[in-house]
Amino acid sequence: MIQLRRLVMAVALLAIPCGGAMATFHPGDSGEEIRIVQTQLGVLGYEVEADGIYGQATAGAVRAFQEEHGLEADGLIGPITYRALIGRDIPVSRGDFSTTLIRRLVSIAQQYVGVPYVYGGTTPSGFDCSGFVQFVASNSGLYVPRSADEQYQMGRSVAGDDLRPGDFVFFSDDGHGISHSGIYLGYGRFISATSSRGVAIDSLSGDYWGDTYIGARRMI
Repeated sequence: MIQLRRLVMAVALLAIPCGGAMATFHPGDSGEEIRIVQTQLGVLGYEVEADGIYGQATAGAVRAFQEEHGLEADGLIGPITYRALIGRDIPVSRGDFSTTLIRRLVSIAQQYVGVPYVYGGTTPSGFDCSGFVQFVASNSGLYVPRSADEQYQMGRSVAGDDLRPGDFVFFSDDGHGISHSGIYLGYGRFISATSSRGVAIDSLSGDYWGDTYIGARRMI
């Protein structure tokens, strides 16, 4: 069995083209290719949601797949892992979702799910909504102001049907201007520091957030 596995891996290596730069998917990436990978992992019995967002659960499933197939267990989807999993070459281009800054922003944001809400909070001990956005942006190498209404003045406006991961989304949940901000993750979901559940991921079209949504700004 081990010899057969090594033979399969050797064939996979030989099948990878020598010319051209090959992509590697990282935690924080989003898009249809990530959804394809997640779907295949699910078919193979790994517990992962096919939501198109490369989060920690996906990285764990990838690492488990790599360990079981004699690959380097780094949790990344490079050319060898992709071919072993999907059966074809990894795409060379990953489109707009592939920038390092977007990956970092989304990955950092998801690390703080469950951190409690603290009014005026700007650290992992507790965040308010704009404090969370500012903290994540700062740790990704991006400057944004402290308050939600000031953040809404940054970047450029983005239409609802043009949202992509890393865009900042804004809401008016008190009826008096911008009062809440978050970070869009892709596929209709965003992450923010909520007063009821702390840092959490929600649907942008849910009853509450859909009704209070104001708009989005792109700064990357």
